[in-house]
Amino acid sequence: MRKLTNIMVTGGAGFIGSNFIRYLFGQKGFTGTVVNVDKLTYAGNPENLTDIDGAHGGKRYFFEKADVCDFDAIKALFEKHAIDTVIHFAAESHVDRSIFGPKEFIQTNIMGTFNLLEVARECWTGRDDVLFHHISTDEVYGSLGDSGYFFETTPYDPRSPYSASKASSDHLVMAYSHTYDMPVTLSNCSNNYGPYQFPEKLIPLMIQNIKDEKPLPVYGDGRNVRDWLYVDDHNSAVWLIVNKGKAGETYNIGGENEWENLKLVHVLCEKMGAAMGKDKEYYKKLITFVKDRPGHDRRYAINCDKIKKELGWRQSYDFDGGLDKTIRWYLDNEQWTARVRSGEYRNWIEKNYDKR
Repeated sequence: MRKLTNIMVTGGAGFIGSNFIRYLFGQKGFTGTVVNVDKLTYAGNPENLTDIDGAHGGKRYFFEKADVCDFDAIKALFEKHAIDTVIHFAAESHVDRSIFGPKEFIQTNIMGTFNLLEVARECWTGRDDVLFHHISTDEVYGSLGDSGYFFETTPYDPRSPYSASKASSDHLVMAYSHTYDMPVTLSNCSNNYGPYQFPEKLIPLMIQNIKDEKPLPVYGDGRNVRDWLYVDDHNSAVWLIVNKGKAGETYNIGGENEWENLKLVHVLCEKMGAAMGKDKEYYKKLITFVKDRPGHDRRYAINCDKIKKELGWRQSYDFDGGLDKTIRWYLDNEQWTARVRSGEYRNWIEKNYDKR
């Protein structure tokens, strides 16, 4: 029986991680402790969780600034907080950045995962009431044509330094399951969207550029297809896997919601037009086609029948409602966006965390 009492969430100050922690504290049945471990690189922002820190800080929520690649620091946190569960979100995740600077992706995504696994192996020897859950991506499967889906059994075929680093970490996690009998689960998700996403990603970037009436850059011909998943639906699936998933198994988490990039940008223009009191065609003139990025995968689409049939998971948000909620959040939280885009939040981090 898994304890799920003292949970280490790595990368918990980032987009998906911070939303997961907020989701967790909203669950009536959860009475445990969360230890948020984050290095606070450019996309990590503890301000994402000031409400959680205010309500639970020092009691059931603890923030620990640490690098997952630092064995001694992570081991000390395992011992300090009696960690029995790891939910590993921490990763360098932006494909464009991996193309121009792959070293950080190799270090964080591969070596960081290896380091966490080694600490867990040392601290959890002989225990079966623990769990290491690894968060991965559909990008490890490569690129699809006009038809077909990624299944849990689809052979890995990563095409970018980012996806290659995640594929490597996935293999390490499953190897530790087979070699050391470590209780692990793994999930591969499609593109997430929702509140607190760093503005370099497609949906928040387009929302902000539309608001500012700046160019809306679209790679290539705009026909690349992605499956979109609202972040709370992703997190509900992760929590279900952590509670009920079978050790040693992989689960795909998808939105079952495919959109060509260009069509998605059109929808965002129309929805922002309605929100800003403009004609629905007004912002489409800002669309600007730019040179395609190297190795740009054409289509991702996830089959998530396994998690639905075995664990009873379902998405709660349709794309129309999820987009409306996301747009409203960014429009209602302009101060957060301004602080992130200007870099002002880094000054707050330095004052409150970097000098500890």
